[in-house]
Amino acid sequence: MTENIEKFLTEFTASITSGTFVKLTLGNYKGSDLHLQKINIRLIKTNKGIRLFFLYRHDSRDIAKNYTIPNGQVLIRQLLGTEFFSGHLFTTRNDFQLDIGRKNSRLNVGKPAFKKAPPLEHDRKKEKLIDPHSVYLNALGITNTNGEVGSQQQSKWRQINKYVQILADLLDRSDLKDRTSLNIVDMGSGKGYLTFAAYDYFKNIRGVDVQMTGVEARSDLAAIANDVARASEFDGLEFVQATIDSYPLKDVNILIALHACDTATDDALFQGIRSGADLIVAAPCCHKQIRKQMKPPPMMHDILKHGVMIERVAETLTDGLRALLLERAGYATRLFEFISVEHTPKNNMLVGTKLAEAKIPTISKPRSAI
Repeated sequence: MTENIEKFLTEFTASITSGTFVKLTLGNYKGSDLHLQKINIRLIKTNKGIRLFFLYRHDSRDIAKNYTIPNGQVLIRQLLGTEFFSGHLFTTRNDFQLDIGRKNSRLNVGKPAFKKAPPLEHDRKKEKLIDPHSVYLNALGITNTNGEVGSQQQSKWRQINKYVQILADLLDRSDLKDRTSLNIVDMGSGKGYLTFAAYDYFKNIRGVDVQMTGVEARSDLAAIANDVARASEFDGLEFVQATIDSYPLKDVNILIALHACDTATDDALFQGIRSGADLIVAAPCCHKQIRKQMKPPPMMHDILKHGVMIERVAETLTDGLRALLLERAGYATRLFEFISVEHTPKNNMLVGTKLAEAKIPTISKPRSAI
């Protein structure tokens, strides 16, 4: 049994050395993690050198890690035959399929599925805001190992690119445009799709020294995002487990709150105003507070008798009041469509840019946003 494992590992090492390695998959998992299914492994080029990128595929989430080549080789050797009982090695010369049983193993050699190894680095043109080959996009399931966007992720991909384009334009129009360092906080970061994209853009495209924090109430999402950040070697990006209203803010340049549900958006706006953020960017979501209090007057009763109509009125009133409150606090405001409604129904974006002469008002947090 061990003879075929050693042959498989020898071919893996040889492919790394010769530059013929494409990717490696470990499957048939029989370890203690009830949710782990397989590990996809490929080479990436980072600022610290060539690394083996491990993507741990679970039934409902993925975890990304990278290792030096020697450390990765040691880990693969430890996993084969103890937790994973199959391996599929793809090289440009041959493909190798290893199956490990209780008493013996089988190693099959076949024709290569790939004729050339994927490039380790990609030409990141200045006009390209997001590189589809980025590690975090693959780790978050937006792209595959070849940098191709999945058919089910096209809307998310458009949303990410539009979001970064908007942030770039907002920064260029603000007093922050010439800053060489930025402190950014993303309130309610979720899985971090947009958080990673913003950090990547400011750090790697604009060359800004960025310290960015994603604030997320769900500890599991914060932990997964931190794993992806470390695998991407985004040293200035971290995710913390906290609620929007409890997280302490200080010296924030840009505060972001995208799709924070109901009054969580208002908690974020309040935090941004109180901390004196230079730029506040919010995409409101789930406008329930006003909706529950609304009772149409008799003359509007029949017009608004359908739930969808009164919900739209509630959204309009809520976001309009939010814009007015930002203006009262000394911010120039814009309210516009974030992205086409065909990609996401929560498509309004509210932006507040602090005016140079504005003074932060003394405010206390209301029971509700409005």
